[in-house]
Amino acid sequence: MGSKWRKAKMALSCLYVPSSTDDSSPTNRIGERFSDAALLSPSPSSIGRSSDVSMPKTPMPSSAGLLLPKHSSKSSKRTCAICLTNMKPGQGHAIFTAECSHSFHFHCITSNVKHGNQICPICRAKWREVPLKSPASDLSNRKSRANAGGLHQDASWTTVFRRSPAPRADANRHTSSFFHTPPEPATFDDDEHVDDQSEILETGLSKKTDTHDHTRGALEIKTYPEVSAISKSASQKDFNVLIHLKAVSSMIRNSGKNENNARAPVDLVTVLDVSGSMAGTKLALVKRAMGFVIQHLGPSDRLSVIAFSSTARRVFSLRRMTDDGKQDALQAVNSLLSSGGTNIAEGLRKGAKVVIDRKWKNPVTSIILLSDGQDTYTISSPGGQVKAKADYHSLIPSSIHHDDGGSGIHIPVHAFGFGSDHDAALMHSVSEASGGTFSFIEAENAIQDAFAQCIGGLLSVVVQELNLKIECVNSMIKLGSVKAGSYKSRLNPDSRTGFISVGDLYADEERDFLVEVNIPADGSSDNTTLLRMSYSYKDPITKEVANVEEPNKVEIERPAAVTGKLIVSMEVDRQRNRVTAAEAIAKARSAAEQGDLSVAVSVLEDCRKEIWESISAQAGDKLCMGLCAELKEMQERMASRKVYETSGRAYVLSGLSSHSWQRATARGDSTDSTTLLQSYQTPSMVDMVSRSQTMYLGTPSSSSSSSSSRNRLLRQSMSFPAGGPQPR
Repeated sequence: MGSKWRKAKMALSCLYVPSSTDDSSPTNRIGERFSDAALLSPSPSSIGRSSDVSMPKTPMPSSAGLLLPKHSSKSSKRTCAICLTNMKPGQGHAIFTAECSHSFHFHCITSNVKHGNQICPICRAKWREVPLKSPASDLSNRKSRANAGGLHQDASWTTVFRRSPAPRADANRHTSSFFHTPPEPATFDDDEHVDDQSEILETGLSKKTDTHDHTRGALEIKTYPEVSAISKSASQKDFNVLIHLKAVSSMIRNSGKNENNARAPVDLVTVLDVSGSMAGTKLALVKRAMGFVIQHLGPSDRLSVIAFSSTARRVFSLRRMTDDGKQDALQAVNSLLSSGGTNIAEGLRKGAKVVIDRKWKNPVTSIILLSDGQDTYTISSPGGQVKAKADYHSLIPSSIHHDDGGSGIHIPVHAFGFGSDHDAALMHSVSEASGGTFSFIEAENAIQDAFAQCIGGLLSVVVQELNLKIECVNSMIKLGSVKAGSYKSRLNPDSRTGFISVGDLYADEERDFLVEVNIPADGSSDNTTLLRMSYSYKDPITKEVANVEEPNKVEIERPAAVTGKLIVSMEVDRQRNRVTAAEAIAKARSAAEQGDLSVAVSVLEDCRKEIWESISAQAGDKLCMGLCAELKEMQERMASRKVYETSGRAYVLSGLSSHSWQRATARGDSTDSTTLLQSYQTPSMVDMVSRSQTMYLGTPSSSSSSSSSRNRLLRQSMSFPAGGPQPR
């Protein structure tokens, strides 16, 4: 019995609930409604778990940042422990008092029990009588919510009880992660309908226009030639031209609201690992992070939750995040229990099925995948050995594959590798194949910040299906190559036209592409026009397609002779360093996977020195400084095979994902500002991460040393080698 209590206390040690001095304050009610306490109740299966289920290998968070709430009898009687709102007579809510004497809103506890919880959220007592909501009372409740007063009549509630059966003595039977959940439908077409745009979004019809005078989103293009002039008699091969894109928008950048259709609504499907290794702190932290996500989705956004262990199950259908939707989503997440193996492929298939089967569609769609372990079903053999030549790409359903030839719907999967035991190669491959990003969450308590950064971007999409066309103006000019990272690009056979499929852009998000141009000698002109650009994109709200001819062209001067030393463009040089670093990281990763860590370290060191000696680094450019610090960190994480297997591979792959997509990812220990590169963060991402940190377990960041250290994630994480130049 003592052992059970110790485990329960450990699971509860990550709770902190701020006290409230004004129960009637609307602000306090909102804060209480979405408090983490409702999400962090330990699951029944976390106590007395069978010995063959793996327990968490990571230490519990320190008490400095995570505190145990103290529920007095007075507060528990006046506050519902599930929704954390007041329970006062006359407010129109029926109140249920359990056999252990603790009280809850009737609609809260019936929904909680429906998801499998048969233990009191306050005292952890096992209930023999379980409250159920009758269909008649449920209908009456829904009708009462629609009336002008918005009050429930207690008479409309019929308290129904079901006696909980005595547990069977079967030591070999695992507690199911999906206890007492109803059977799933064969087709997930029961998604809640969207707003007035539903008809347009369902048919996928778009208006076409040749202008880009949009009030919600537009694109800015700037170009930078490597140098401003080449003599008439000189020819230049692989001359670099930088094309800089930025998505700008006049929309309200408030990710938690959707006022006046200020942003495009989102369909978000979260695929969460609830295997046995997630027991305890890990699952509690994921629940807390999901609570933050739910809180910041708007009433037009929709959320679905898939949980997977040995199998996968949809535990929450695709529903709008209205007040009722949020409450039900919180209860569904809170009901998750951990047990069994890890079947990532089944979780992805189920998540893709939700996306494919939905009847209605919001403009922006994404899947978030989180796992802390190895796939023990699809990739591994029954004996636990990894299959030879594992086909990670096969885990992505063909219908949402990024490079399926244009026949799919292209839903990005943003993968999060949790802890030191996850399969980084699998997670990175899944994200790369779908057009998403891979984040490495080394510090477990950083999961909420990582989710916050991701949804900060998803809730600010202003440009979709962006395609860039690059053409040579002069008939003698030829394109050498297009360095676009993971974005699909191609050149026409005549090498005079190139294309880049950029896809979606968040508000104020930037993309940089280096184009190599072959320039011949030209003695007939004082300047040479190299390139012109055009592009098309779709407005995610109006569904209009804009086709834009960029008026500015790339030109260079052609003097008879170039006098003096030409100054290389700082913008071109810094982006060339980024491309060089990404190529070196990929090469080092290949060497490390082949077992040659010394070669991998040497590749990274050579690249670091090359970047450090560049003109942009010597001028103190922050991006270059960050690249040098990051390459140094990767070298340290390749110090030995054990270090590489534990954290090096995941750190390298998350960095590679970030640079190849030019999009922010979480990687490494996010409390260490010297190891993170946040150059790709957008203002919406920064704002959302700031909210996550200032709302860290409901406490101001300044009041906790742990929260204070986490605030360093917002800083531009650049370190300068000893004796090096400082930024201007």
